[in-house]
Amino acid sequence: MYPSSFEYYAVADVKEAVDLLVEHDGSDVELLAGGHSLLPTMKSGLSSPDVIIDIADIDRLHGIEHGEQSSTVGAMTNYATAARDDVLERNTIVAEAAAEIGDVQIRNAGTVGGNIAHADPAADLPAAVLVSDATIRARSPDGERTIPASEFFEAMFTTALGEDELLVEIEIPHLSEGMASAYLKKPSPSSGYALIGVAAVLETDGEVITEARIAANGAFDHAMRLGSVEDTLTGETIDDGLSDRAAEHATDDVESYMLMEDSTASSEFRAHLLEVYTKQAIDTAIERVGSTANVSGD
Repeated sequence: MYPSSFEYYAVADVKEAVDLLVEHDGSDVELLAGGHSLLPTMKSGLSSPDVIIDIADIDRLHGIEHGEQSSTVGAMTNYATAARDDVLERNTIVAEAAAEIGDVQIRNAGTVGGNIAHADPAADLPAAVLVSDATIRARSPDGERTIPASEFFEAMFTTALGEDELLVEIEIPHLSEGMASAYLKKPSPSSGYALIGVAAVLETDGEVITEARIAANGAFDHAMRLGSVEDTLTGETIDDGLSDRAAEHATDDVESYMLMEDSTASSEFRAHLLEVYTKQAIDTAIERVGSTANVSGD
């Protein structure tokens, strides 16, 4: 199927992109980044934008900058670059999640910013961004604003970005001494998207977990933190049964209607997978405690 006709703009800087968003306010406008989400929906007729703004050539949106305490990833940085970046790999969970996305071709074309802004419930990066306590920076005609990851994902394909805002970059704090992370997923056999993906970040003081951040993709209409699991882990001494006890609470405070159900998996099966992968992510993070090396980009 051929897509409907549209106006196409290729822009070279952030201001030009934002100006076009304002100029075409009221029209159906889509930003073209890697294209792996937008183009298939256009070909199938699910999306028929009036205007497409191609942001691929905006230099500011490409690349990764490293500081002592955090790394900043440009929105147009592709998955492959994030996955194999040495500092991100050793200091954040984001590289591990990026490495789980699709295949080689997809990782070389799809973008970190596009993944986060699209907010597909089964995408891999949103849960990793949540447990990283990342900060999303967006640009609008009023200037730049920062959005905590905890406030960014709102519903299926819905974020806190305004219609006149462009996601510019994501700042990801580094893991410090005594912290470890893990991302594990059960991929859909047909698409590779996450039936369930669980991201975990643990902070420890000796054998005691002082802080836990656990989030899931694929289970709900958007990536969510698992507060009851976090509460069960926090303040507890690490032992052989801790991950089992915590994972039992993965569906606490979750009504049955909140769990995704489609042709690939029932809500009951997703609830089961959520417990299984929550346990595995916690176990993997516990195994890695003490092995995290904080690397500065200096």
